Amino acid sequence: QVQLVESGGGLVQAGGSQRLSCNVSGRTVTRFDMGWFRQAPGKEREFVAVIGSSGGPTFYTDSVKGRFTISRDNAANTVYLQMNSLKPEDTAVYYCAARNERGYMSFFRSQRSYDYWGQGTQVTVSS
Repeated sequence: QVQLVESGGGLVQAGGSQRLSCNVSGRTVTRFDMGWFRQAPGKEREFVAVIGSSGGPTFYTDSVKGRFTISRDNAANTVYLQMNSLKPEDTAVYYCAARNERGYMSFFRSQRSYDYWGQGTQVTVSS
C-alpha cells in the first residue's frame, strides 16, 4: 500500500511563510502526479496545486498563484508546498494526494482522480 504523510503545518502570522512536506512510502509501481488540496472550515475541499511525475508541469488554483510553489524531490520521495505571503483565508487542513500519472495532466483538479491521500495537516494563519 502507498502511504502519504504530511508535515510542516502549524500556526503562522499573516504575511509569513510555511513549507509543507509530503513523504510517500510503499512499493513503487508507477510514476505519480502529486497534488495538494485544502479544506477550510465550513467549506468544500478544493484543489490547490499539482505537479507532474517528473517535476512538471505545475498548476495552481487562482487564489494561490504567485504565492505558493509546489515542488518535488523524487530521490527523497517527498513533495513540497512552499507557501509565502500567507493570508487568513489560507487557513485550512491541507491534504497531499497521489495518482498514477496521466497524459497532459488530465483532470488534475478532480479529487476523484487521485488514488491515495494523506491524513491532512492543519495550517492556521492569524491576522
